[in-house]
Amino acid sequence: MSLDTITPLAVSGSKKRKIICFSDFDGTIFMQDTGHVLFDNVGCGPEQREILDEQIKTGERSFREVSEEMWGSLHVPFDDGFEIMKKTLDIDPDFQTFHKYCVANNIPFNVISAGLKPILRRVLDTFLGEEESAQINIVANEAQISGDGSEWKPIWRHDNELGHDKALSVQEARSEAELECEDGTIPLIVFIGDGVSDLPAAREADVLFARRGLRLEEYCLENKISYFPYDTFADIKREIERLRQEDEEKTAGKGRPARFNPRANMWRRVSSKTAVPQFVAKPVVAPIVAAGAAA
Repeated sequence: MSLDTITPLAVSGSKKRKIICFSDFDGTIFMQDTGHVLFDNVGCGPEQREILDEQIKTGERSFREVSEEMWGSLHVPFDDGFEIMKKTLDIDPDFQTFHKYCVANNIPFNVISAGLKPILRRVLDTFLGEEESAQINIVANEAQISGDGSEWKPIWRHDNELGHDKALSVQEARSEAELECEDGTIPLIVFIGDGVSDLPAAREADVLFARRGLRLEEYCLENKISYFPYDTFADIKREIERLRQEDEEKTAGKGRPARFNPRANMWRRVSSKTAVPQFVAKPVVAPIVAAGAAA
């Protein structure tokens, strides 16, 4: 299966509703930001990175322009850079158990990231093992990294100032959205994140999980957006199992999910028609209400 194909895995004869998970990577599956680890240790350094981050926040420079400067500050072979990440990154202590639960219950798990796919794949291969990592689809930017490490260049999914444009992809996909999967069922769409930059994707989900104490949860509280807080993926596993039972009791897996957000139609189409959404990390300034989940 192509890494750019997001496909629900249905259980033959199962009456339980399909559940499809989409998750951010940095700050969600892993506690640190993979790019920041590299920039701070072998690139522009933490002080310059913070200055560049502020330029994105204020709108002084585009996300794409600043990101290219950050990645361009790296002059280290990929393997050497990865060794630093390997020593620095901390995976959510319950993520692997959660992912095995997804595999066992035929729940597709998809990573949506503004990072570089070769880095994310290598990280997952190392922390999970290649066999388990191969079962996780990654939608992220490609990259051109020279053998001697003299050039790190993102290959952007979109040719615009954002590079990886969530809003544009959402608009494109929603314009063609179809309510039902090909087999006539309507899957439950779950999104897991930690920051405000996840909102363009999170608002399209039936159920939103926001890491407790971080900016996405704060934004949800400030703007009365429905969500479930989590400390680790064990909380998510427990809540998804409860939601499965709730849905089975209320709908028997037929019609709309018990927790249904019409805006999640974009994800339903992506999952059933194998289209690919494309995203970029960019702050959202207008409040976006995500229906379907409960605090």
